Amino acid sequence: MPALDAKAILEGRKPGRRSIGLTIGIVVSVLCMLAMLGYLLWSGLAGGGVAGGVGFVISLFAAIIPVAILVPLILTLDRLEPEPGMVLLFAFLWGAGVAVVASFILNTAGMELVTVPVFGQSMGDFVSTAVGAPLVEESAKGLVLLILLWRRRYELDSLTDGVIYGAMVATGFAFTENILYFLSSYLSEGAFGLGFTFVLRGLVSPFGHPLYTAMIGIGVAYAAINRGGGRLFAPVLGWFGAVVLHGLWNASTAFGWLGFGVAYIVLFFVLVSIIVLAVQDRRRQVAAIAHFLPPYVSTGLVTPADVRMLSSIPGRRGARSWAQRNAGQRGRKAMKDYQLAATELALLHQRLARGVARPSWQERRDSFLALMHAARTAFLGHMQQPAAPAWAPAATDSGFLQRADFAHVIAQAQQQRAA
Repeated sequence: MPALDAKAILEGRKPGRRSIGLTIGIVVSVLCMLAMLGYLLWSGLAGGGVAGGVGFVISLFAAIIPVAILVPLILTLDRLEPEPGMVLLFAFLWGAGVAVVASFILNTAGMELVTVPVFGQSMGDFVSTAVGAPLVEESAKGLVLLILLWRRRYELDSLTDGVIYGAMVATGFAFTENILYFLSSYLSEGAFGLGFTFVLRGLVSPFGHPLYTAMIGIGVAYAAINRGGGRLFAPVLGWFGAVVLHGLWNASTAFGWLGFGVAYIVLFFVLVSIIVLAVQDRRRQVAAIAHFLPPYVSTGLVTPADVRMLSSIPGRRGARSWAQRNAGQRGRKAMKDYQLAATELALLHQRLARGVARPSWQERRDSFLALMHAARTAFLGHMQQPAAPAWAPAATDSGFLQRADFAHVIAQAQQQRAA
């Protein structure tokens, strides 16, 4: 395969260069997370000696379980156009580090300096839980989404992208926060307390934080993909929605099982709404592929049959298997690069139609086309007669053969454009 930096092209950065800002953000987030974990380990040792240290280790592994469940589910929402892995990692680490440290400091200071002195111990605890914590925590988590809007707005192609980034930040936040709650329960009530808290936070309500912060993500994504005055208020409305949902859940603990049940039902309907939103976004992406890629048939890089393959997850999976049969793992990777480049090309035109494309969009388009060409050469392999693409009605209806085999498709497309 020609010397193209496929990852750089797909992520929209210059080949051979890493984002300094992204690297700094990851380093700072990791340091904050390690500092918080160190504090929790010290708390465990101070509160329970060796048993407290054991409790910290158990709490750490228990907190990993919800993360292992949530992250794959979150990424499933955006399989047609996956977000850059390093940016997703940054979002997760920000939540697990910077957001947790900032929230811990501000929540503690708010209780000691404001709510408890003003309202008394009992009422002050409730106000801090139901009002203070949602305001502080959603602001700390939402800040990184504003940073992404500022520095990475062109990564946000749909409202689902905002949900994914928001949920990743919140999952990181919940990871570290769960260690705190699990350890506190262990030190005060032993293994039974830890187990009960794990079931409540890790199994019964693991979607809480991701659903809250997804509201901010939707607002930020709306601002990134739309024009007009509404985009200025969308992140604020998203933040307000996150605070209300978070406050509703926290306040429900004061009203027993009835309050818990009402809050759970509300969050369930929010979850269903987000799933519906993701399905609609998937359909819009498929429509963009079907609408914006056919004009590129004359390049020989795609045919109508290939467009249909790109429009479905099973079709894409079958194409990667086909490429692997032709050229091994190298061919499979090349097909994945081709599929992502073709999808990004369609979404680039979609942004252009909305009037929110980046200024140098022509260079981005040409980079995608170059990557598609290089990938096509790679997954054809060195076989004299590659296997016929199974997704095409006829073997010569796909662009994934020698150009002479589907020249009639190109000629027909050129005639249609001329007409």
